[in-house]
Amino acid sequence: MDRLSVVDEMFLRAHRGMGTPIALQGIWRTADPVDRELLERIHAALRTGPLGRRVIRSRVPGARPRWQTTAWAHPPALTETAIPAAALLDWADTQGDDLDPESGPGWRVSATELLEGGCAMSLTCSHALADGRALTLAIDHALTGTPLAAPIAGHTDWADARRQWATVLGGTARALRHGLPKRPEPPRDRIALSSIDGTASLDRTALPTGGRSEPITRSAIVQISAREWNRVAVAHDGTANSLFVHIIANMLWDSGFGDSTITASLPVDTRDEPRVDNDMAMTEIAITRDDTPATLRRKARAAYEHRMTSPGGIPEELLQVIPDRWAYALAKGAGERDILCSNIGTLPDSLLSLGPHPCTGVAARAIHPGLRPDRLPRTRISGYLTRIADAYTLSVVSLDPDAAQSPAALADKALADLGLTGTRW
Repeated sequence: MDRLSVVDEMFLRAHRGMGTPIALQGIWRTADPVDRELLERIHAALRTGPLGRRVIRSRVPGARPRWQTTAWAHPPALTETAIPAAALLDWADTQGDDLDPESGPGWRVSATELLEGGCAMSLTCSHALADGRALTLAIDHALTGTPLAAPIAGHTDWADARRQWATVLGGTARALRHGLPKRPEPPRDRIALSSIDGTASLDRTALPTGGRSEPITRSAIVQISAREWNRVAVAHDGTANSLFVHIIANMLWDSGFGDSTITASLPVDTRDEPRVDNDMAMTEIAITRDDTPATLRRKARAAYEHRMTSPGGIPEELLQVIPDRWAYALAKGAGERDILCSNIGTLPDSLLSLGPHPCTGVAARAIHPGLRPDRLPRTRISGYLTRIADAYTLSVVSLDPDAAQSPAALADKALADLGLTGTRW
């Protein structure tokens, strides 16, 4: 679509400081160094691909912003000196800085050699430009020229505004005739914040920062044999996905989370064509300590049929015709739950190599450039699962700076409890 969707605009507001800043990142590791010429070829293909765009605001009230093609991009960056593999994720965390989906550039490709040998390449983009699946489509397109679905042609600004206002006014009137549901009372440790799906989100803005100098987020990436992962999933009457959710939930409990129930948000890929955008919806499940991969399989299956929507039938397009700060207040915390479990799925085989260099690992995740300690989201642990060839890659980002254990230690324990072992990056 050449106009921003409701989800696009939510991520755009987050970029402006109204919400949790999010950038998507793919990381490739190779056994051999990647030379600058190859990096520049990949960069050139991305620059003229679907990520090469920026947001243009309309002056017509109610008309949605549109995407405009731009060839302006951060130059491909290759570190001057090699870094130790132990510092790889710290380096990767910095690759989300200075991304701007409006004035541009909204993405960056960079690489670093590792002291132990080999290389890591990162592709990072603002979440306003693409979701996790879209990022893999963009790099696949750059590496192979795989065709992508063309953007859906939009209307003129005036026509788009008329359609938006008609949807909002008509839908709101219908919702008011039926009566808005009473908002449930939040638990004591939460503050009722309006959100697009009508639920409350945890207010962590009042938590003391204590002059903390440690990183706000901490990360881990672990590769696990696909054969072993699937074997354990089947042994527990689950699926690869429900095993993933089970592991992330157990990591949160092992970190000291005290509630008897964990609420997990589960992104759902809704695209019917290979298109680079935010074509996703969110659903949620409640997880108890008695849940297993088998019970989570059933819960997730039911949840996928009931996506998060705006409260009481109010059209979600309302968020696109009111001022940004009002929209932010209405949608604050939307989609945020105790944990995020994003199963990005099987990656294209084209991502198994960078030019002549076979990849020893491929990971995808989200990072949070500019996240402030006084504006932490409700989400405490975000997990991302991908599969390529004969390996699953579990990427974990902890957004709880007070957690006593590192994400790597929590992942090791959660995997070991199920008889799984992985290789840390």
